[in-house]
Formats: sequence, structure tokens, C-alpha cells
Amino acid sequence: DAAIEAGDLTLVRGDLRTAADAIRLARATLGTIKGNLCWAFGYNVAALPLAAAGLLNPMIAGAAMAFSSVFVVANSLRLRAFT
Repeated sequence: DAAIEAGDLTLVRGDLRTAADAIRLARATLGTIKGNLCWAFGYNVAALPLAAAGLLNPMIAGAAMAFSSVFVVANSLRLRAFT
């Protein structure tokens, strides 16, 4: 148990190739997280001033926020197809 807690990566199978797969998955996950943050930051930088100035209809702003959430979830679900 102490070795599991101390290690950065714990292999539950005897195959060492899974360590390389785990690292590739971690890098893909980090890339997806960065992409999602970039999307959310860009959306907020563009939409917040428009909403604050009253140029955006609240219904459109709500729909855009919902689309933003759907986009982030759909982008994250791409990791399920990782091989």
C-alpha cells in the first residue's frame, strides 16, 4: 500500500506496455483539458462584454452557454475512443 501511494503510476497488470499507454492517455487528457479551457476562456472573453453592454438577448446568451457546456462535454468524450 505504501508503494502504491508513493508511486506516480501504479500498474495493475503484469504488462509494462500499459505504462506507455497510461502516459499517452494522460497527455491526451491534458491536451483535452487545455482545449476545453481555451474554448471556455475564448467564449467568455467574447460573450461577457456583449452581455454586459446589453447587446445579447438573454435567450441567445443562455443558449450559447448551454452550447458551450455541450461542446466541452462532447470534446471530453472523445477520450473514450482512445486506443
